[in-house]
Amino acid sequence: MRRGGAQRIPRPERWQLGGPPTWHDVLDAPHLPLAPLLDALATLGPGRPPPFALDEPKLSAVLVALFDGHGGAEVVLTRRAEHMRNHRGEVSFPGGRTDPGETPPQTALREAHEEVMLDPATVTVVGELDHHATMVSRSLIVPVVGHLPGRPALHAATSEVDRILTVPLVELMRSETYREERWGDHFGERSIYFFELDDETVWGATARILVQLLTIAAATIR
Repeated sequence: MRRGGAQRIPRPERWQLGGPPTWHDVLDAPHLPLAPLLDALATLGPGRPPPFALDEPKLSAVLVALFDGHGGAEVVLTRRAEHMRNHRGEVSFPGGRTDPGETPPQTALREAHEEVMLDPATVTVVGELDHHATMVSRSLIVPVVGHLPGRPALHAATSEVDRILTVPLVELMRSETYREERWGDHFGERSIYFFELDDETVWGATARILVQLLTIAAATIR
């Protein structure tokens, strides 16, 4: 394994390193308690819409599944298979398209069960984070936060999933893990976030969701 793995990053010609994270003062925290984070997440209310709107977006939801691990709060992530049409090989939260008549929590729980066999009955829905729009897949993503009673026993239940990861939030907060880049392209200048793990790089909408989650988490341990 190597730091960051072999993830393909379509970096434009014009880019530069960004600034430090909002949690720069707690980078070396050894433990991140889950209970205060869940309390903070429960007070957020509905997630804010993205800064730009898509025409006829494909409605989606993902499950930000949190549980208490050895270093405190941990989160469930997956790596998408290389044969997928969109976002192939990328690290993401369990989730997918919303079926007619479904609410975002129903979508997130159904997709998590279909992808990694997470029992919906074991998930307590806490709330949601800000919504995100993706240009590649034309998706509007609602991140649904769920609490698990302990470390889940998961396995890939579909060929869409190559790997399942459970990652401590304190690892994501470390300076050697996180990086911001400023990209300039036909979308204008924007911040792109990266989390480099052993053999994986998390970026895109998943990284944007994690940045908000870690910003909230950091406020609970200051």
